[in-house]
Amino acid sequence: MYLIEPIRNGKYLPDGALVMAMQVYVLNNIDIDETVIFPYYCEPKVEIGLFQNAETEVNHDYMKEKDIILVRRDTGGGAVYVDNGAVNVCFLMPGDTDVYGNYKKFYQPAVDVLHSLGATEVEQKGRNDLTARGKKVSGAAMTLVRGKIYGGYSLLLDVNYEAMVNALTPNRKKIESKGIESVRARVMGMRELLKPEYQNVTIDEFKNLIICGLMGIEDIKDAKRYELTDEDWAAIEKLADEKYRNWDWNYGKSPRYNYNRDAHLAIGTVDFSLEVEEGRITKAKIYGDFFGKGNVRDVEEKLIGVRVKEEDLLEVLGSIDLSFYFGNVEAKELVDLILS
Repeated sequence: MYLIEPIRNGKYLPDGALVMAMQVYVLNNIDIDETVIFPYYCEPKVEIGLFQNAETEVNHDYMKEKDIILVRRDTGGGAVYVDNGAVNVCFLMPGDTDVYGNYKKFYQPAVDVLHSLGATEVEQKGRNDLTARGKKVSGAAMTLVRGKIYGGYSLLLDVNYEAMVNALTPNRKKIESKGIESVRARVMGMRELLKPEYQNVTIDEFKNLIICGLMGIEDIKDAKRYELTDEDWAAIEKLADEKYRNWDWNYGKSPRYNYNRDAHLAIGTVDFSLEVEEGRITKAKIYGDFFGKGNVRDVEEKLIGVRVKEEDLLEVLGSIDLSFYFGNVEAKELVDLILS
């Protein structure tokens, strides 16, 4: 088994988009005839499935406020919140085994490691989860890609309940106690389950304990690593920039949807009714009881083809004499309304 981590020139890279690019690059460009393990923890991100609508799955205001990035993966499934409170363990495995679709077998090595660390209450339940005390501590997924099994699972050490609730709930304006309590009732971190000597482990130490257990080694220094070259890293950075950090991939892949946003501003009520496809406005109607001299149809036409992104909307609306159409209103007010 080979270990590949997001470490370059001795520095750990906690970039969730870069980690995904690294895995996909290895999957597509490096032929390794043994199982490869990619463990990582990262700065906060929301990861959405290939077919999900980015605009309706998450709370963009909260994510922007907390500097949480959005990354769309290449496989299906739902939206998940990921941060440095969990170790995510991904694998690239030969496809000619009986592991594919067998989550119990897929999870068993991790269960054995967790038990050895004291978390003996952890067990595989349902189709693809690990639980303890009736609460979820891990979720797994896998797929087949060109004859290889590409899959992984999260191992929750600590849970940021507030971020998990708010980031994954569209249009949530404030934390609702019942929302957090619901998550607390269903999800838990494993720190309190560990033996006393592991109670204060850092996430990096927890990662190393998991790796050593899975690889059957005593010290992380003994791991058989596959070292990515400078050329590999350059290609990985390019892939991250062109795809996993790219608005067109993360948001533009969203399916067609319609939505309305309205508010009472100083100029009166303003109501935007938009149709959006691949992240761009395809139809726009503006209603309201504001007083303007011009026909707002001109503004509607200007919005066609614009990405539903703050910078793009500000650029377009900022180029229009809004007072002629609406009265005394700033472009930022209208953009905030559209994105609310």
